Amino acid sequence: MAYHRLALSALLVATISTSQAFTPVSMPRATTRISNASLKMVATTPADLGMDINQKTGDGNGDANGAMMDLTGIVFSGLKGKALSLNSEDFPKAKDVKAVIPKDCFEPETAKSLGYLSVSLISTALCTAIGAAMVSAIGTSFFTLPIWTAYSAVTGTVAMGLWVLAHECGHGAFSKDRKLQDAIGYILHSLLLVPYYSWQRSHAVHHQYTNHMELGETHVPEIYEEENTAYQGREWFLEKFGEEKGLKYWGSVQGFLHLAVGWPGYLLLGATGGPARGMTNHFYPNPLSTPSQPRKELFPGNWKEKVYQSDIGIASVVGGLVAWAACHGVGEVMALYGGPLIVINAWLVLYTWLQHTDTDVPHFTEEDHNYVRGALHTIDRPYDKLDPFGLIDFLHHKIGSTHVAHHFDSSIPHYKAQAATDAIKEGFPEFYLYDPTPIPAALWRVCKGCVAVEKRGDKYIWKNDGLEDALSK
Repeated sequence: MAYHRLALSALLVATISTSQAFTPVSMPRATTRISNASLKMVATTPADLGMDINQKTGDGNGDANGAMMDLTGIVFSGLKGKALSLNSEDFPKAKDVKAVIPKDCFEPETAKSLGYLSVSLISTALCTAIGAAMVSAIGTSFFTLPIWTAYSAVTGTVAMGLWVLAHECGHGAFSKDRKLQDAIGYILHSLLLVPYYSWQRSHAVHHQYTNHMELGETHVPEIYEEENTAYQGREWFLEKFGEEKGLKYWGSVQGFLHLAVGWPGYLLLGATGGPARGMTNHFYPNPLSTPSQPRKELFPGNWKEKVYQSDIGIASVVGGLVAWAACHGVGEVMALYGGPLIVINAWLVLYTWLQHTDTDVPHFTEEDHNYVRGALHTIDRPYDKLDPFGLIDFLHHKIGSTHVAHHFDSSIPHYKAQAATDAIKEGFPEFYLYDPTPIPAALWRVCKGCVAVEKRGDKYIWKNDGLEDALSK
């Protein structure tokens, strides 16, 4: 993955030095194209961002061979190369995809959204109450670390539902009452140390430029070069430890960097974001480095003020945490809050990473990308099979098992996303991507095999020359 070298270096220095349901305001859709720099309203959909989602892909002269492309170095996932067989000229227009989705799917229901919010709030509150009782019973000494680790895993997994609902607020899929949904989203995200409006903007950009090599906002691949790339880093591991152990060690490092370090790295430095905007920060609206496309800066116009509005919520929560630690100790704060938050962040990265990345899922340049092509390269996965009862998928409001529909139109509430998914699957089966690979196996394959890409035709393909068999095991 494209952990930009400068961003990763700065993040590692910072790390070492410190030792250590539903949707916001329903927005009116834009009916005319507007420039990126002139945006004044909160944009929650590509149309709000001024993008024509029905535009034609590139110049129509892309890879016409589809499945006949050179397959050397390509490792098939559970998709079995399906995404590589899709030709640019065959993709439907946005209006055609939208036409097959029941109209009711685009209507949020405030009462139902609040009902799901109550489920996540009550579940998280119960876990926290148990944790508070555990603090009194066993304390937070080093010897209780295994117990608190288990507590963090459970509580963080449950509380991830709150993150998903705040995410829906950011998309305007929670309620038609803009003030209500923004208030809920702002409070929930601030409590989870997410700058609400800053992330709302960057996430809308992510939706607009899914699998875009230059302007993609998260998990943008690094382009293969003979020197100074992550690809050479993996080669070093293979030479040093042999193929089998080298891949395991490399995959472990990548898993840690993404799941443990990735989210703060993204918020602070724009880690894994596309190169066009330079290094970015979600708490400071101006680019930290010179962007190659200044007109595509992440926080243009009135968004700069909204970044600072988001900072107020974060500062308030951080102040509360400092006061808590001063009164009751850092151990208690980490046990009841810090540990679960780390788990929440890991879940977030896991979802985002696996929804758009696998060894046979391509990326595209500005000339060959459009909104529909990006959205339909999203992957639904079997999160409902993570546990015998589908409980995790329920608690997370099916964010990973109905994500194709969500990426096509993020105004669809999660409780209507399954109906939208079924409609897309039935109406456009050749474009719907579902990988049945169990989540742990899919994550391990991506950790080891998604390192750097090279261009073939109109697609950028993950390069794994000579490792096809090893990565397919």
